[in-house]
Amino acid sequence: MTRYPVTRTNCPLFIILGDDFIEQAVNKIQFDFGDAFTHAILNPPYKKISSNSRHRLLLRQAGIETVNLYSAFVALALEMMESGGQIVAIIPRSFCNGPYYHPFRDFVLERAAIQHIHLFDSRSKAFQDDSVLQENIILLLERGSQQGDVTVTTSTDHSFTDLMAHTHPFNRIVFPDDSERFIHVPTSPEHNAIELSTSIRYSLNDVGIRISTGPVVDFRLKEYLCDMPEPGTAPLLYPAHFAGQNIEWPKLGIKKPNAIQRNAETEKWLYHNGFYCVVRRFSSKEEKRRIIASVVQPNIFGDVEMLGLENHLNVYHENKHGLPEALARGLAMYLNTTAVDENFRRSSGHTQVNATDLKMMKYPSRKALAALGEWAKCNGEPTQDMIDEQLNNLIV
Repeated sequence: MTRYPVTRTNCPLFIILGDDFIEQAVNKIQFDFGDAFTHAILNPPYKKISSNSRHRLLLRQAGIETVNLYSAFVALALEMMESGGQIVAIIPRSFCNGPYYHPFRDFVLERAAIQHIHLFDSRSKAFQDDSVLQENIILLLERGSQQGDVTVTTSTDHSFTDLMAHTHPFNRIVFPDDSERFIHVPTSPEHNAIELSTSIRYSLNDVGIRISTGPVVDFRLKEYLCDMPEPGTAPLLYPAHFAGQNIEWPKLGIKKPNAIQRNAETEKWLYHNGFYCVVRRFSSKEEKRRIIASVVQPNIFGDVEMLGLENHLNVYHENKHGLPEALARGLAMYLNTTAVDENFRRSSGHTQVNATDLKMMKYPSRKALAALGEWAKCNGEPTQDMIDEQLNNLIV
């Protein structure tokens, strides 16, 4: 059901339309009937749109490419706004980063100025009926306006009892050199070590390594999985095998297999045994950190040639081969700094960390990462304070 306000004199205060909003909005946009709107307040539905669905096809007719109903509603409302018209929408943060919402970010940023972002730190309040496992925001957009500074406010939940407000230049919200146009939500006026450092400016291509999602999808290879290692198998690693910088393998009682058979069907999904930096793809709602990095240490597995890395891990590698030990350890130390985690949270409210997110980050040079790794080798299990302090001592 769609409720359109009517501002003409001698008209009712509103008209309730029971038709499909997407279909009606697309018709209005295509055939230019009726006046443009001046204001819209949205609390849109949250649901994925199938790529071959009727709604997806309708949206494409209006020049809108997006993957969820909430972003579709925002895009349609924006397209129906007159110049200077304002939209306020309470929506999840998932559009702020990642490749799926890149066309939507382009659509919004080319048509409107972001005036205000309010961030709800709690995932369980504003969308508690929808089981949305990410932070929620209230977004204020103004159609056709010059982009200026952005006000960012935060509160734990919808009571707003701990409301905090700061104003930021737009280049802290969308970085000028970011082709993906990730939308960051800084919660403090202070710049952290990542922003301040001139040393942390390299891409993964510059560093000479790659990031991939763990290639072993266990339910597709179920018949080849083994509870424990045996002749003819390779170790299979899940997030549960990692605790800090330590690996427990094989591990009993985790309800996950510890090995995968090596044969013609599985060989193409295996990596050569070696040092790898891995990052868990999912964190729980209760965990304070999003990015949790560990190091695969080949000596733990003896003289095995190949490893299975399960799909819930992101893996840093060199063409499916391991990294130099110092580089793998340096990457893990860098990714486990408070500054990296804070920086990541500014553009992502997910409990999920995708390989694309990690690929888009900036890194120290390969030389600096290796130096950080040599330091890590000499310090066993360093504390968080030690890791954060070492970030300031990176070699350019």
